[in-house]
Amino acid sequence: MKNILIIGSTGQIGTELTMHLRNHYQGNVVAGYIPAAAPKGELLESGPAEVVDITNAQQIADTVEKYDIDTIFNLAALLSAVAEAKPQLAWHIGLGGLFNVLEVAREKGCAVFTPSSIGAFGPGTPKDKTPQDTVQRPQTMYGVTKVAGELLGDYYHKRFGVDTRSVRFPGLISNVALPGGGTTDYAVDIYYKAIQDGSFVCPIKAGTFMDMMYMPDALHAMVQLMEADPTRLKHRNSFNIASMSFEPEMIYAAIKKEMPDFTMTYEVDELRQQIAESWPNSLDDSCAREEWDWSPTYDLDSMTRDMLEKLSARLK
Repeated sequence: MKNILIIGSTGQIGTELTMHLRNHYQGNVVAGYIPAAAPKGELLESGPAEVVDITNAQQIADTVEKYDIDTIFNLAALLSAVAEAKPQLAWHIGLGGLFNVLEVAREKGCAVFTPSSIGAFGPGTPKDKTPQDTVQRPQTMYGVTKVAGELLGDYYHKRFGVDTRSVRFPGLISNVALPGGGTTDYAVDIYYKAIQDGSFVCPIKAGTFMDMMYMPDALHAMVQLMEADPTRLKHRNSFNIASMSFEPEMIYAAIKKEMPDFTMTYEVDELRQQIAESWPNSLDDSCAREEWDWSPTYDLDSMTRDMLEKLSARLK
């Protein structure tokens, strides 16, 4: 990777990925954004930024040509709960936008990373240690776009030789980006509320396991996969990756170790609960470990300590 375009650079992943790449690469790392979510502060000042609406293929092509882009990180999407409220828009951005990116990549010779998700699975998928290759029959528009995106990425690689790569992200926990409407976002919000209020009202039922990952591991996974030897890759779109699996009482207990006065009650959000119950409890990521040496750094306790330390310094 020399010159990189990040579409969706001001979102949950994009904000941190842009700065991570700018700190590690000498070429242009272009922050693509829509006017309603323009970059600010360090994100704006530390490198080039361009208006790149994923639904506008010409904007993508013009930016790729202007900066001699060789790698596109396509992060534009509606998160799971928001996508259920706006399914037509979720399809337009998730699939229509991906098609635009892949067409530009085909014409300009770019590699493409597009994240998939545990949302690509459904209630018929094995719940524990979900295999790399298994039943994918999601019941949400978010999941449908992720499955279709995996297939479209594979098609463009096999049919046109586009270097497409992807991972199925679990829930991502960040000390930088605020929750953005995802089903797993309770596991981000709980840390903010612990620092700010000392208490949390959980929207997910006790006993509901979901795979989660700390953002530093997610950033490492994206870069490691895009730098991996292509001759080792058998799956491409999309690799299971895993770090930790927990349910609300476990994250509550981890925080309570550090903050003994912290309290938690429940007020279940039925839509998010329904979505969560259709997803796996945990993923088998052995293919990622074998094909590109994937390995996470953080577990629940080490993530909790780091989250509370970082948020305390910023919020208090």
